[in-house]
Amino acid sequence: MNKQELIDAVSEQTEISRVQLGKILDALLGVIKKAVASGDSVQLIGFGSFTCSKRAARTGRNPKTGAPLKIAAARVVKFTPGKAFKDVLNSEG
Repeated sequence: MNKQELIDAVSEQTEISRVQLGKILDALLGVIKKAVASGDSVQLIGFGSFTCSKRAARTGRNPKTGAPLKIAAARVVKFTPGKAFKDVLNSEG
């Protein structure tokens, strides 16, 4: 499901127009991005939480040549699903 399909699906279940939902979704994603980038976690009870974690620098290998190369340290987003989300995933085979 892409962003537009998500907007369409939510619009069908609510009385909110697709244009308004697009703005709401953009604002929601923007707030989540800013919060996680600043080091805060975003917890949506029943869905999951978004956190920022650090990945240490490490040595990897070029798959084509096999030569070692350095991979820089990076900050990455981690999503942990909530219990209700896990229950839905595990109940539907």
